[in-house]
Amino acid sequence: MFERAARAAATLLLIAAMNTSTPPAVSAAPATGEEKPCSAAPYRQFDFWLGSWDVTEKGKVAGTNRIESILGGCALHESWHGAGGLHGNSINYYDAPRGVWHQTWIDERGNGLILEGKFENGAMRLEGERPGSTPGTRDLHRITWTALAEGKVRQLWETSSDNGKTWNETFDGLYTRAK
Repeated sequence: MFERAARAAATLLLIAAMNTSTPPAVSAAPATGEEKPCSAAPYRQFDFWLGSWDVTEKGKVAGTNRIESILGGCALHESWHGAGGLHGNSINYYDAPRGVWHQTWIDERGNGLILEGKFENGAMRLEGERPGSTPGTRDLHRITWTALAEGKVRQLWETSSDNGKTWNETFDGLYTRAK
């Protein structure tokens, strides 16, 4: 539990640092001839999500999303603008020592979600949990991003309130590159 809280705090500090006018201190760039940090293949597994997107769900406009590579390719920054007015951001990164991907999401209403998972079988699947709608309960969250033909991406968000016995579709978004 402490490890998850520490990762969440570090991610939130990173988001805060990105929104300040004075950048945080950075370490020196690697010497010439050295491999750049975060250049190995696992760091590129989520690159199919990079870009500016128009997002629909069941044919209706859901919002726009911009996914950018930041910190020399060590992380992805998501900036969501929902059609209903909700705005949110996430930081996504590959945790090499543990061999997992991590996402910390926060929206303007203070709703946060911490997810972890892997890229397998052509899809990125991240899972996490947060308090359920009933006091004392937990909801599981599972989000899968899949690269589709023509450069599109499907994002399927599912939730479970019975510890994963059954899953309900929360969001099934189709990402199309913005013109």
